[in-house]
Amino acid sequence: MRRLLDILLVFREYILLIFFLLVSLILLASNDTTQIRTIRSFTVASMGYLQEVFGFIPNYFDLRQENAVLREVNLTQAEELSRLREAALENTQLRQLLELKDREPLHYRAANVVGKTSHLLRNTITIDVGEDVGVQVNMPIVSDAGLVGKIIATSRRYAVGQILLNKEFRASAKVQRSHVDGILVWEGGPYVQLKNVAKTLDVKVGDGVVTSEYSSIFPPGIKIGVVTNTTQVPGALFQTVEITPGVDFSRLEVLFVVMQLPDSGRIALDRHTPQ
Repeated sequence: MRRLLDILLVFREYILLIFFLLVSLILLASNDTTQIRTIRSFTVASMGYLQEVFGFIPNYFDLRQENAVLREVNLTQAEELSRLREAALENTQLRQLLELKDREPLHYRAANVVGKTSHLLRNTITIDVGEDVGVQVNMPIVSDAGLVGKIIATSRRYAVGQILLNKEFRASAKVQRSHVDGILVWEGGPYVQLKNVAKTLDVKVGDGVVTSEYSSIFPPGIKIGVVTNTTQVPGALFQTVEITPGVDFSRLEVLFVVMQLPDSGRIALDRHTPQ
């Protein structure tokens, strides 16, 4: 208590000043004479004018807070940019390691179907282009609906193609969605099958199927068809995957020969590799 009194005595002038100011403000607020109203109006107008004049000067604390927010946003964007640069660098390095190259555009030769069989075990088609325009054995055949087959025999003006619906036809294929790969074969009927697909692999009805990078004859990415049915055979290691071809061979009239020969060295190596 003694200490409080000492503090009051030391600051008694300031305390009295504050007290009298408060009393004066209370008296001014409670007084409603003409002079007081004039003073109030003048004070309010002056404050409004000063606020309007100096309103362009930004608030220091608001600027400080805004600056902190901008710094945080800038830091976040800098981190994201750094991650994107690292991802781009890793992608470039992986492409170099895997020796991935941009695919060269394919060249096509249009042809008309002049003969075909579609009710045998070894179905073929005959087309009206041959050696005179550069068509050779093992060149792929496609249509706007997808893979048709490959050239198996040629003459000067004609060529014979082996189509998907042929017991001897084989092609490496994969499911687009899950990248599950297998061997495309035909065992009769309207469907082709994707063989060597383990039961644990992800294949669903409606998945698109295309040629894969493992094929030594067909370029990758050519549409084959759509998965129509999958069957799990009890006790078997592999599932049965049925595919509806995109090409309607009963109505096939116009097609294209892909003017690209497979790598002969790769084919020779595949033939000598134990299966």
